Amino acid sequence: MELNRLVLLDEVPANAETWPQACAFRLAAARGVRGVVAHSAPEPRTRLTAHGPELIFPGHYGTIYQAKGMDYLGKTHPRRLTMLPDGSVLHDRAMSKVRNGERGRGGVERRLVALGARHRGEGESGREWLEEALQAVGARVVSHGGNHKYAAYIGPRTGRRLTSTSYPSPKADQGGAAA
Repeated sequence: MELNRLVLLDEVPANAETWPQACAFRLAAARGVRGVVAHSAPEPRTRLTAHGPELIFPGHYGTIYQAKGMDYLGKTHPRRLTMLPDGSVLHDRAMSKVRNGERGRGGVERRLVALGARHRGEGESGREWLEEALQAVGARVVSHGGNHKYAAYIGPRTGRRLTSTSYPSPKADQGGAAA
């Protein structure tokens, strides 16, 4: 199972992440899941405002996964991301749907129009419209160094090491973000 997002409001007290994480692991184990993979995004994320870039996510190196004793498996492959002005990522697969006229492209097109792109004309090439739309909304391509990757057994094998090839976990003073 992949723990995809664990998000708490800023008002939630510090260290509160461990309780929902433990609940999720316990519920998954009760349903027969025996392993969890989780990622932490060390790269900060910004959105563009009239006053310039505004930090919306400082990045993190997986403190909660380290506290759980999950094995650190290194980083995912570096990649390039298309960032929209609101700080969200426009994924390659979503752009492919627009370029190729595939089912599901409507949501992507509406999102870009809401950010300032013009409506796509009837019969207009998706590839050409997307290129123009991305430029019109101020999308930017950024390099992403990869996410930190963690994994653990859950259920009856809790505490067992997943692999003998785990690495030392990253820390804030090693270039990771704090938290």
